[in-house]
Amino acid sequence: MTADVIPLPKEDARLKKKIRAHFRNLGFLRSGDGTLVPPGLDKQSYRDLHAHQRQAHLAKHQAWIDNNTDALLGHFASGKDLEPARIRPRVEMVRAGTWQGNLFRLATYYWRIPISEGYGRRIRFLVWDEYHQKLIGLFALGDAVFNLKARDEYIGWDHHRRAEALVNLMDAYALGAVPPYNMLLGGKLVASLIRTQEVIEAFASKYHDSIGIISGKRKEAKLVAITTTSALGRSSVYNRLRLDGKLILEPIGTTTGWGHFHISGDLFIEIRNFLRSQEGVDPDSHGFGQGPNYRLRLIRKGLKLLGLDPDLARHGLTREVFYCPIATNSTQFLRGDHKQARYGKLPTVGETSEAAIIRWITGRAERMPNYKEWKRDDFRRELKPMHTSAIPARSIRR
Repeated sequence: MTADVIPLPKEDARLKKKIRAHFRNLGFLRSGDGTLVPPGLDKQSYRDLHAHQRQAHLAKHQAWIDNNTDALLGHFASGKDLEPARIRPRVEMVRAGTWQGNLFRLATYYWRIPISEGYGRRIRFLVWDEYHQKLIGLFALGDAVFNLKARDEYIGWDHHRRAEALVNLMDAYALGAVPPYNMLLGGKLVASLIRTQEVIEAFASKYHDSIGIISGKRKEAKLVAITTTSALGRSSVYNRLRLDGKLILEPIGTTTGWGHFHISGDLFIEIRNFLRSQEGVDPDSHGFGQGPNYRLRLIRKGLKLLGLDPDLARHGLTREVFYCPIATNSTQFLRGDHKQARYGKLPTVGETSEAAIIRWITGRAERMPNYKEWKRDDFRRELKPMHTSAIPARSIRR
């Protein structure tokens, strides 16, 4: 005899129904036993899954975008005004509460995949074209997630050593070029700049003597390596990223398809509020931790208590993981085999940029001159959300 199923309260049942509808709209399919499974794993599937999220993201911030675009649009280039051979990149660290911070924020809304705000330590950079006085792109480094199988196996970390050494590694959670520079392989240029003297000096000035929020201990952090992941499966920007014979980003594996990007921010808040109403569950406690692992654990817990499969937190879209060594003995230092980090001579932004422009920019401009068609005002149009009915949705098999 089966046990009676206790029906959910009305508001909780509404949330459960909303979650199921959310997954169906993203293209998740219903399997034979009634559970939902992710859609296909081709690049179009990646784009489809992110499309609804981006539109919601733009709509949520549209007032801010409308209020700031006019003041910031002049920092973006029109293609016809560029002389590719004269591009001269410069890196500027962004400080909170400045117009540069607003420009960084506005530029990130262009990306088809919404940029996470990062967690814990954050250091943001704008990449400027000194000659044309325009924005090339941006990148940002933040605390790396605690669990990342491909990275941990590559370094050779056990749990204890990872907890001790993770402070010396950062993750590039935002990285890319804006139009028209992205049409000239500017993404490769920006990616190559993360391994430069100026970036290491900026990190040292900001975080060398930082105090851990949880541990309260002085960290004496040394940036010895940077990780990043591709946006849409295999990366055309990061793969074979090499200058002067030096591989800048090494592919070290793939993610396992777990995450929370497919859970909208508003839906996450509803799940968290639901957990707050449950007896014996405190989603704000230290037991849930912080950062992306916290969000994932909280979502899984909420799905389970709602009677849904917690494995719906596995979107199934794997991404390539890349490792950029800064210190020459980065893995040995992170593993604890070496006590001192060895840096050698890192290239400057100027040296890296000069090589990147020769290798990627000028040749691309000659072969594909369509970058000249991009107009600065096109950027404004890209930041207008489409009506959700205009976004293709994959049908669900019932």
